[in-house]
Amino acid sequence: MRSLPIPTLQAREVFETCISRVRNPNLRTRLQAVAALVEQEAANFEASVRAGTMHAVSQQGVLNGDVLAEEMEKVYTSRMAKADTPGRPIYDALLAAPAYGRCPLCNQRTVSTLDHQLPKTTHSALVVAPLNLVPACKDCNTTKLDKLPASAAEVTLHPYFDNVETVTWLKARVHRTTPAAVEFYVERPDTWDNVLAERVETHFTLFKLAALYASHAAEELASQQFILAQLHATSGGTGVQEHLRDQAITRRNVQLNSWQTACYAALAEDDWYCDGGFRVL
Repeated sequence: MRSLPIPTLQAREVFETCISRVRNPNLRTRLQAVAALVEQEAANFEASVRAGTMHAVSQQGVLNGDVLAEEMEKVYTSRMAKADTPGRPIYDALLAAPAYGRCPLCNQRTVSTLDHQLPKTTHSALVVAPLNLVPACKDCNTTKLDKLPASAAEVTLHPYFDNVETVTWLKARVHRTTPAAVEFYVERPDTWDNVLAERVETHFTLFKLAALYASHAAEELASQQFILAQLHATSGGTGVQEHLRDQAITRRNVQLNSWQTACYAALAEDDWYCDGGFRVL
């Protein structure tokens, strides 16, 4: 998971921009009347995320007893996500935040949409709150859908507030098969508390990252066979191991917990792989 800078746009500002072209006088008046509530709920959401209690944020349906949840959803779908609408420039700016256009949830696929950290179907006041909108790939967004966490341990990582890149937690092990395969897993660092460890495991499991990373690793291993065979022919297992260690260091300098970093670190420490296990017979 990649962390992202916290958006500087305020929820009320975004909401008022999105509803600025509402033509229906009655709807416009009712939406304008909940702007203060949108601002307050966004502040409550941020406080809850920082306190580790996002799972306890109250659900909202009808706002002020006057604005339906469906009407609030349309503020996002028809006045922010839709092309040529007042909120679309804000949508695009949020979408462009991740480095290399990579989804911060899986750290692999390309960003294509915004995911609501708390679903718009259950938290209508947060439909366009920037802190509740996370750029994501289609697969991660579809996987998460409207799932609500029931406890702190079930809250997936939030790229704006959670930085898990200060210690190594993504590990891999080599399976001595033909061809060789790599399995990825979470190993809890000693500095993590139980809740953070469980949240990372929840995130890793929910987004099916083990299977995703294993698939990409299989292709990577296939692409390395030629160079590894050459190194083995000239320098033996030691030469292969040095090459793999260099690859692990190179990847680690880019990102500590990428699947590439974990993959090459595991391969370098596996004597069987370095001494010819990389071959496909």
